[in-house]
Amino acid sequence: MTSIYTKTGDGGDTGLFGGGRVGKEDLRVDAYGQVDELNAAIGVARAHGLGAMDALTQDLQSQLFTLGAVLATPAGSKAEAAIPKLKGEWTTAMEKAIDGFDQELPALTSFILPGGTPAAAALHFARTVCRRAERRVVPLMRAGKVGPEAIVFLNRLSDLLFTMARVANHRAGVKDVPWVPSKG
Repeated sequence: MTSIYTKTGDGGDTGLFGGGRVGKEDLRVDAYGQVDELNAAIGVARAHGLGAMDALTQDLQSQLFTLGAVLATPAGSKAEAAIPKLKGEWTTAMEKAIDGFDQELPALTSFILPGGTPAAAALHFARTVCRRAERRVVPLMRAGKVGPEAIVFLNRLSDLLFTMARVANHRAGVKDVPWVPSKG
């Protein structure tokens, strides 16, 4: 039986796909760690019951594993050819899903407070984790270590998660709560 623990990271470094070790504070490790957290946050949202949106979120989780593999694999390594790639059609599918969901939602006329049903609140939380992951991937893109498609994917995913949170509330009969700025 293989053990879950290897003890190879006990000194503060970790291995990348395709070889090589880096510190756990490395930008690449931070980025794929944020993507992993996002995947878990989406799993929490799914655990709250998303009904007809569950299959979509399961697909998104699989796509996030692909993104994590891309982020964990240095360009030019032998492993790069073996890992799956991000697909532009995933972003296109997210845009179509957003457009479809928008058809059933009332127009957004103000900023809204995250919350509502447990599923919607979890989707809002996943959206914020997605934005953080995006912020962590940007430096890798700017350094030429990952392609711009990673940023486009995460940016569109955060839009989709926001829209899905609104849909979860709408389908449950819970209205969006508009943000009302404090007057004092």
